[in-house]
Amino acid sequence: MTAPRVRRQVPAWAMAASLGLSLAAVAIASYLTVTHYSDPTALACPDTGIVNCTLVTTSSWSVVFGVPLAVLGLVWAVVMTALTVPWAWRSATRWVDGARLAVSGAGAAMVLYLVYVELFRIGAICLWCTAMHVTAVCLFAVVLTARGATPRTTVPAGA
Repeated sequence: MTAPRVRRQVPAWAMAASLGLSLAAVAIASYLTVTHYSDPTALACPDTGIVNCTLVTTSSWSVVFGVPLAVLGLVWAVVMTALTVPWAWRSATRWVDGARLAVSGAGAAMVLYLVYVELFRIGAICLWCTAMHVTAVCLFAVVLTARGATPRTTVPAGA
């Protein structure tokens, strides 16, 4: 006999906000990925002083195991988009809820590391990267808030 599943009643604002943030992350990460492979100096961002997108996106810190961070960010954003579409929020499958929390949390944790690298290792920040960071942290906050604000209902096994 299969145990009943638990389904969350997610507020509409959380579904809309999380999907909007995920799509914004896809757009930002796509832009960063395209400029990484085409012309990193073409970023619409200052390239002097503390704000220097070119310095950040072409530094040795911008590639991990041969993979550009922009590509990793794009993969993260696409996964988050899949986890924040309305049907995923309505899913009674436990792993979807856990994956949404874990992946959004991993994104927020990565932001802490990347901000440290930008400020203390590279000595510059990238406005586009910062936009991605804000998006990731806000997305994690929405996921956490939605989890705490949503009552659970039991779905009979096999339903």
